[in-house]
Amino acid sequence: MDFLNSDSLLYIWVIIPGMLFIARILDVSIGTIRIILISKGYKTIAPLLGFVEALIWVVAASQVMSNLNNFFYYIAYAAGFAAGTYTGIWLEEKISLGKVIVRVITNRDASELLHHLREEEFAATSLDAEGRYGPVKLLFIICKRKSLENVVNTIKEYNPNAFYTIEDLRYVNGGVIPTKSTLSRKPRYTKRAFNIKK
Repeated sequence: MDFLNSDSLLYIWVIIPGMLFIARILDVSIGTIRIILISKGYKTIAPLLGFVEALIWVVAASQVMSNLNNFFYYIAYAAGFAAGTYTGIWLEEKISLGKVIVRVITNRDASELLHHLREEEFAATSLDAEGRYGPVKLLFIICKRKSLENVVNTIKEYNPNAFYTIEDLRYVNGGVIPTKSTLSRKPRYTKRAFNIKK
């Protein structure tokens, strides 16, 4: 166990910097997810993540402050911060929390696209609008972020040249919202208000 001795080179140059790097990845990843959750209105879990984030940060920072003469610790600390930011964004994308609104503008007939979206029980609304070169269809589609790829692929399949934008939704109130997402059953709709956290 000599390699765990505080005077050993392995402990000073490998173990402590490695632990700092991992600790920073953990606390910055948690912090990134916490900020994203706050922006989406998740008020319960965000403070808990903040507690864990602060605890890890204090432990990591104390190691750096107690070894101010070792520049390698600074490198490990900063590299962990950078890696933690990337990891936090990657994790949030994989978790895919919340709902989004997709706005589609097309100068082509959108009836088949609307029919397919409603068959898959996505909340879709169509409006007639006026574009630069004449009449267009404006579609509003609300879906879970987990279903976004499916919606975008459907848009590209039925209207590959359509212009569309995607925005996160913090809160939705009222409207006709599907109760289930299944292709095997006839769509059933209900009028209700809901928060996107559900």
